Amino acid sequence: MNYRMNNRKKADNFVDGVREHVRLGLKFSETVKGKLSLGARILQLGGVKRVFRQNFGAKEGEKLLKVSQCYLSTTAGPIAGLLFISTQRVAFCSERSIKFSSPNGELVGIHYKVSIPLKRIKRANQSENVKKPSQKYMEIVTMDNFEFWFMGFLNYQKAFSYLRQAISQVQNPVQSDSIQ
Repeated sequence: MNYRMNNRKKADNFVDGVREHVRLGLKFSETVKGKLSLGARILQLGGVKRVFRQNFGAKEGEKLLKVSQCYLSTTAGPIAGLLFISTQRVAFCSERSIKFSSPNGELVGIHYKVSIPLKRIKRANQSENVKKPSQKYMEIVTMDNFEFWFMGFLNYQKAFSYLRQAISQVQNPVQSDSIQ
């Protein structure tokens, strides 16, 4: 009985995560189109580890721990993408390129990227919408007090757990064998 209740709770949490992830997109059809495009790009490049290496390079000894689809909150609105948690950093890359005009007037598309070394993270906080507890947020504050807000995770708790574990490994290197 307890086993069934735990599975039901996990299923409910996953459904809430999917609902929240889709809700943050512009339109359902655009969200689905973006996910299919992202999936195709990941397959073309040979998996998420290669996407990480291509976008951010891999430092010696760096291991990718977790990849999560989510949104990065910006002043222009949420940007869909992938959050990479490694043994040395947290990185985000938008799933679509963002278009802007270059100085010579050409329309240029680049992916929105963020890379935060774990040793530069002051803290990571969990937050949720008081009126809608299924809307969960992850805040990362750097040593120079920059804040990064991530939301719309398919599996929020697992992503936050990996983030906390990675940060603690950098802050307490004695336990470095526990992440694999």
